Amino acid sequence: MKGITHSVDQILAAVRRCAAAHGTSVNALVREFFVNLISRQGGSQGARDHLRRLSKGSPGQLGNKTWTREDLHVR
Repeated sequence: MKGITHSVDQILAAVRRCAAAHGTSVNALVREFFVNLISRQGGSQGARDHLRRLSKGSPGQLGNKTWTREDLHVR
């Protein structure tokens, strides 16, 4: 356990320096980390589901493709 404590102490010291350099607190950095983690995990699936619902309810039609991949690239 001594090695783990030492590693955490070193990481915490680096995080404190980082927080000070950004004018914030360690608590704010930790909170931001967890908020981002949660939003990435649940947020991306929720965003995909929302996009699928919008797509199904859309009256828009794609029609026939009249272009090629090469047409999309600037020459």
